Amino acid sequence: MSNQARYLIFFQYIGSKYSGAVKVPATQTSLKGVQDHIEDAIERLKPLHPVRLYISSRTDSGVHALSNSAHFDFQRKNDKPPFTEDVLVKALNLKLDREHISINQAYRVAADFSARYRALSRTYVYRVALGCQLPLVERNMCWNLHHTELDVGAMREAAAMLVGTHDFSSFQAINSDIASKNPVKTLEVVRINPGRAFVCEHYHRHIPVWELTFQSQSFLYKQVRRMTGALVAVGQGRLTLPKLKEMMEARHSLVYPSNMAAPPQGLFLTRVNYKESDLLSSPQRSTHPSTGVSDE
Repeated sequence: MSNQARYLIFFQYIGSKYSGAVKVPATQTSLKGVQDHIEDAIERLKPLHPVRLYISSRTDSGVHALSNSAHFDFQRKNDKPPFTEDVLVKALNLKLDREHISINQAYRVAADFSARYRALSRTYVYRVALGCQLPLVERNMCWNLHHTELDVGAMREAAAMLVGTHDFSSFQAINSDIASKNPVKTLEVVRINPGRAFVCEHYHRHIPVWELTFQSQSFLYKQVRRMTGALVAVGQGRLTLPKLKEMMEARHSLVYPSNMAAPPQGLFLTRVNYKESDLLSSPQRSTHPSTGVSDE
């Protein structure tokens, strides 16, 4: 009987150092993807067979994650029993100690489990800062709009227009493969709330931060950044609510104004949610927020 085990892992990373979440072609010699580094760490645990990581949620270069997820199969040599979840997490983090990547938690799951297709929802948070020079550690962690005020009331009206089931073709990146993706998505949450303010030491004042939260089972390529850019444009008075409605009804990516999409550095994948029943094979179940486990 095979002692191969399938694991679901939840992991976090600072995206500034990587080309994105997924593996890069072998011919690319610059930045590697997060997947490259986690696979390297897994291989250093000496599996019987080469291991491939299947990531649930692709993120672009510069985009961060507090809790992305992936699954992989692992079989130890010499018929050794599978690693326990806690041992696997500690071992991988030891191998990743020089990277801006950390494993949050691991689960033993069924052999047919898919991190991508079993996900109930994905939650992204985009951080926007308004003010002067940011603290150094925050410069690659938010979109800094210098000397800008936002009409948050208008942004919330615009956000309400995005909630629900719509054809989001107008918010899909032009260079994406439209034919391979269904542009009809259901946004369960679009929310705008104040975040933790920064202190600007030079001017001795606080820098307000707004957090835009989006939740859906899945998103189109660059959809969240393009929706964020549109909401910020509404808040700045550069885009009216009727124009936003027209853009949505046009259902074509070419109607989206150039240079309006939000930059990558303010975007965080914060949660990938699964049914607890999908994790029943694990002896160490948890409902900690970082795992994205649902009791639904």
